[in-house]
Amino acid sequence: MSRPIGSASALELRRRQAVFAVQKGDEVKDVARIMGVTPRSLNRWLQNAKSPDGLAAKAPAHPTRLSATQQQELEQLLLQGAQAHGWPNQLWTTQRIADLIRRHFGVSLHHDHVGRFLRQRLQWTPQKPRRQARERKEDDIAAWKRETFPALLEATIEREAHLVFLDESGFMLTPTVRRTWAPQGATPLLKCWDRRDRVSCISCITMSPRRARTNFYFRLLPDNKNAKAADMVAFLRELKRELGGAFTVVWDGSNIHSRSRLVKAYLEKHPEIQAVTLPGYAPELNPDEGVWGWSKYGRLANLVAANTEELRERLQQEFATLKSDRGLLQSFIQEADLICPA
Repeated sequence: MSRPIGSASALELRRRQAVFAVQKGDEVKDVARIMGVTPRSLNRWLQNAKSPDGLAAKAPAHPTRLSATQQQELEQLLLQGAQAHGWPNQLWTTQRIADLIRRHFGVSLHHDHVGRFLRQRLQWTPQKPRRQARERKEDDIAAWKRETFPALLEATIEREAHLVFLDESGFMLTPTVRRTWAPQGATPLLKCWDRRDRVSCISCITMSPRRARTNFYFRLLPDNKNAKAADMVAFLRELKRELGGAFTVVWDGSNIHSRSRLVKAYLEKHPEIQAVTLPGYAPELNPDEGVWGWSKYGRLANLVAANTEELRERLQQEFATLKSDRGLLQSFIQEADLICPA
């Protein structure tokens, strides 16, 4: 028996519409006639509807027309990047890959089938690329991880000081939009303010000198205020009081860090606080970056706050949760690929 005409999603919608019509009270024979199916098929759909996924689209299994050797060759071609094959950017779409397959192997595949093929045969998934500055000096970054940081860690432990990873960021009243599940054809709407109101934050992940226990400290600034050197000094002063002793702060080369005359003057008065600057254009080396990813693109994604007061309240709640989750804080350090004591 031939497969009905239509995509898998369209046929699923057809089944659901038919079942819904019967459940509303229409006769099976009448619905079957309108839908162009037999009453027997419709009764089978009604039976399948009792299962949560009984009516879900099931894409037909198409045997690939690429041999195992060709599949391996295709993956190597894809790993070269789209630009190596004449496209203006590195974006691999299923249509581009279908064109590549036809060009190199003389095999025509529909782009929908290409997506299934990538998942099932090559274990590839659609992903959002991460941007990386061209100004990066990879050798310097590798040397910092391999040599500078281990020496820094050893020196910090020897003087029984805390290790502090510090950074700052801002949270906009306009939400960070992320994908969500919704019925087909019913795109969710986020009704939010279209303005630039924000709450800036300074935060840090700390490690104790003896047991390498992690902790989290943060400070929310007044509405619509960017962090400045004076705010940094105030945060360092408060952190010194909280930690009760010496610490080494690791941060990037921002103008409000070691470059600031105000911060330099404070550090000169407090030699128990040492500052180390990360290599340029390498934010991934700072575990505190994980805080922003976790909060902006996870916990607070799609948040439609009525005002900055509500946004501030949510930030307080989420950061309090983070402060109590040492395992999560440790995962940020591991994600930065830094060698730390067990």
